[in-house]
Amino acid sequence: MELATARLRLDALREGDAEALFRYRADPEVCRYQGWRPAVLADVERFIRDQSVMAAPSQGQWLQRAIRHRDDGALIGDLGFCLADAQAEFGITLAPAAQGNGYAREALHALFGWLFGELGIHRVHASVDPRNAPSMALLQAIGMRKEAHFRESLRFHGTWVDDVVFGLLASEWSGIAG
Repeated sequence: MELATARLRLDALREGDAEALFRYRADPEVCRYQGWRPAVLADVERFIRDQSVMAAPSQGQWLQRAIRHRDDGALIGDLGFCLADAQAEFGITLAPAAQGNGYAREALHALFGWLFGELGIHRVHASVDPRNAPSMALLQAIGMRKEAHFRESLRFHGTWVDDVVFGLLASEWSGIAG
């Protein structure tokens, strides 16, 4: 899966991305709400190797894609998704320097268009820690609906935290993207 937008390219992670990926994924401000925190560069190298054998999404398995500047190919973030029963869960991470420029919105718009269009997905959803105000605002801005707020329902980095679920149906997306 490769997608392009006016400013971005979404494609496979490469060996050469390891240092940049480690730099932002290990940043305490970035990984505060992330399920995966690489402890050392070797963790990222292994992750990229594992992802490199996956050419296409498969049911129940997370597929991670690079988010790059379209002009120079620089890695600025990554997004992942997991397919299950005509639904897709997703997550997105941007390097601090790339945040606040509309890149996440642009990348998710491309991803949703592909998931709903080419793959025929019925529904996308994301799980967010409600303390992550920028992510909550992003999901609402792209037309997602807050479906649930579970109190202290997730054990995350040794602490019980709330979990907010956002969802969007294909029929809703066609009205937004149209």
